[in-house]
Amino acid sequence: MKVRTGVFAAAIGAALLAGAPALAADQCIGVKGSHRLSVQVTGVRVAEGEVAVTIYPDDARRFLAPRGKLLRSRVKAEAPATSACFWLPGPAVYAIAVYHDVNGDHDFNRTGIGTPAEGYGFSNDAPSTVGFPAFEKVRFRVSAGESVTAVRLRYPR
Repeated sequence: MKVRTGVFAAAIGAALLAGAPALAADQCIGVKGSHRLSVQVTGVRVAEGEVAVTIYPDDARRFLAPRGKLLRSRVKAEAPATSACFWLPGPAVYAIAVYHDVNGDHDFNRTGIGTPAEGYGFSNDAPSTVGFPAFEKVRFRVSAGESVTAVRLRYPR
């Protein structure tokens, strides 16, 4: 999944959302600047709990690591799509991890055998069959200005 910028991004974002409200600039997380990323989380099954969207810098050691995040937004879950917005420090390579925290406990819950118990997804729609995808599959480039990308949630059966 590629990040699109400019006017084309606005059209893509509107089509992706199909019912999810666009976020105003004052609802974005981070230090306000000239580089804004809108993340459209699709495939949200129920409008319960919140969706946690986490941005990671271009550093494989920090990806999914405790205290490794650059920014995180927890937004009220809206079905079928939820939006989050971030002010980024600049155009660069980033990675996104998302999970649907249905019970609102601020934890990515797992089953007794360690498999995900809540919906989750990654930038580039990176697949994860056993474990989570490698950082190289998740990283993507964000251009200067405004960008839009989508992350599709996958739910355990």
